[in-house]
Amino acid sequence: MTDPNSPQETEIQLPVLQGFPPVIGEHTHTLILGSFPGQASLQAQQYYAFRHNQFWRLLSAVLERDLQTLPYAERIIHLNVHGIGLWDVFRSCVRQGSLDSAIRDGQLNDFGSLQLRYPGVRRLCFNGKTAAKIERHFQQRGYQTLVLPSSSPAYAAMRFEEKLSYWQAALHCSSIPPSISPQSHSNCI
Repeated sequence: MTDPNSPQETEIQLPVLQGFPPVIGEHTHTLILGSFPGQASLQAQQYYAFRHNQFWRLLSAVLERDLQTLPYAERIIHLNVHGIGLWDVFRSCVRQGSLDSAIRDGQLNDFGSLQLRYPGVRRLCFNGKTAAKIERHFQQRGYQTLVLPSSSPAYAAMRFEEKLSYWQAALHCSSIPPSISPQSHSNCI
């Protein structure tokens, strides 16, 4: 008989969560990488579906088009027109809640296949530090990389306007300067 107080008996087994396929097209040059979809996104089957996440607000300002009021499919069309794709670092993980800090047993997406299939993707923008933990891996494979301030409402250390200046600098530049800052935004197209 097993002890009911043993860790094996009292530990809650969480299901393995599955992420989304990439949102990418043949003209995509910039891929924004999150860590893994939150609960609201998983339920809606849409990237950045949690209404308090600032992602769509940031992209609306960067692209000078109100994406927030558009249906999801139209938002994706606008990203594709601008050469921007979406994906996550992890294809699956175990997580309770939506916080990146709760991600366990993360399995990476197949970036090798993505690089072969979409060689036009040259720039990876990581949406927050959790996604960027494997930045060096991508730099070694020839990608330009940039870590952006997280659009998550959990990242409250920076005001929206500050985040926006980094996002604008990153997504308006045709190439990433060695050190991007809000001040380098003026050098971007």
